Amino acid sequence: MRRVDLGWIRIFVEAARAGSLSEAAKRLNLTQPAVSYQIRRAEAELGVPLLRRLHRGVELTEAGRQLHEILSQSVTKIDALARTFQGAQGPRVLKLYTDYAFSGLWLIPRIHRFRELHPDIDLQVIATQHTALRDLKPDDTAVVFGAADDCAMPCDLLLAECVVPVCTPAFAKEQGGDLLGRAPLIHLDSPLAPSPWFTWSEYLHRRGLDPNWRDQRASLHFNTYSLVIEAVLAGQGVALGWRGLVDGFLARKILIEAGPPPV
Repeated sequence: MRRVDLGWIRIFVEAARAGSLSEAAKRLNLTQPAVSYQIRRAEAELGVPLLRRLHRGVELTEAGRQLHEILSQSVTKIDALARTFQGAQGPRVLKLYTDYAFSGLWLIPRIHRFRELHPDIDLQVIATQHTALRDLKPDDTAVVFGAADDCAMPCDLLLAECVVPVCTPAFAKEQGGDLLGRAPLIHLDSPLAPSPWFTWSEYLHRRGLDPNWRDQRASLHFNTYSLVIEAVLAGQGVALGWRGLVDGFLARKILIEAGPPPV
């Protein structure tokens, strides 16, 4: 007798538990047609219908009920045994290299979503001012600032660079109108020349303004973006806010836009 292909077993068990092919597909991270195909394949292997299609969902046939009684216990035991094996080997570790601002402003508020999807993975975040991509190991990942052409390995765009001046509502009220003309500007300095990111000079130039048109003696300068944001939140001036990093502050009205975004 030809051996039965067991690749459909988990899909059948999940469909029986869920009572819906669509819900089973969602739980298994598959498409609904893929689940339907595997069920039809199982029925073809066994020569009997296993599920009865209803207007909403599915139910087990008598043959499907008998099969489910056997397979559901086996799948549960296999999963439990696999967890035991995995626990004995220790948790999987994903190392993520990134800078201080991204890890604090973008990553940390979203980590819980990753942990819900991957509870068996330990996430190790290594924050550093500059990540040396050449030093990454094959299983490491990194979030870095720069152009795709500057990266010597496969990469995906996470956030496009778009900046807008930001300050606190209280600071804007205190300063009155024309914030860019009167308020202290908070700068993010770069060790490289020219700077790889937007600067106030670049922003003003793109807005058609002379970067030297105002007295800069009251400006503040920091070498990390985390300190720039701390200074803005403390009401020390106006800074360039990178969309994606400051969106949470803008949504909660902790910061407001203090000028138009660049073209």
